Amino acid sequence: MENVLIVSNTSSTMGIIADLFRSESFSRIAAAQSGSEARRLITETDFDLIIIDTPLPDEMGNDFAIVASEKTSAGIILIVDSNNLPEISATVEDFGVFALPKPISSELFYQATKLLSAARRRIQTLESENNRLQKKIEEIRIVDRAKLILIQVLKMTEPQAQHYIEKQSMDLRQTRLTTAESILRTYES
Repeated sequence: MENVLIVSNTSSTMGIIADLFRSESFSRIAAAQSGSEARRLITETDFDLIIIDTPLPDEMGNDFAIVASEKTSAGIILIVDSNNLPEISATVEDFGVFALPKPISSELFYQATKLLSAARRRIQTLESENNRLQKKIEEIRIVDRAKLILIQVLKMTEPQAQHYIEKQSMDLRQTRLTTAESILRTYES
């Protein structure tokens, strides 16, 4: 993790949390003292971890946690009074927000941040794989459209159209996608 946002209305809490992170590999620690300031920051920067120490001066903090979970891929820790933990945890857990009781031990806090860090890396790997597969599906669609054009316009069979695209790609030393796009530009205009 590199970027951390600490949202708290008390500078002592911010200092304690920031000190815990200084020993780790975090390149940037940002701070906000209200929900509105934190909302602005998450639109400007992609954070890996967001820690919210409730209550905030302009809101409780669980609303911001939910907004942050919907608008970012950051791991989110919501630190709440232990008396309110069951109620608030039930509200935010469906949004992937991890609620911890106040006062919090440094060991529990450390374990929670490591857990969220590992989960975030896993999610990023899955998102990367998903993006790769989406690109592959789009390539297949374009190549299939080009084959259909060759079948309709040049009266080729499907295997002939497939062979034509593969041969053109090899001969011109380009991808099948580039060849298919060229065919589409030629015959769809």
